[in-house]
Amino acid sequence: MEFDLIWIGLGIAAAGYFIGDGLKNFKNPNAKDSISEIFSDDDEHELIRENHVHYFMGISKEDAKHLIQEYPNIPRVVINNKIYYPKAKLRQWLSDLGA
Repeated sequence: MEFDLIWIGLGIAAAGYFIGDGLKNFKNPNAKDSISEIFSDDDEHELIRENHVHYFMGISKEDAKHLIQEYPNIPRVVINNKIYYPKAKLRQWLSDLGA
């Protein structure tokens, strides 16, 4: 019985902490906290499969194929005869292409 009350007390304390931390940045939707930094996207090492690159670019599969054929310098990595695109480098390449 006492052991259950300890867990309930710890749960209430943790909930109070997270609610209070959330209210601290209530009017600032772009605020970062330590928890969001832990779970933030690390684009530097994320790879996109060749058949999903059109989703990332926001274009059709056919347009992505034409773009890849037209620009052979697009950043890519070949692993086990499969082509992947590094997300951060692809984003930078696209922004350089549009500039």
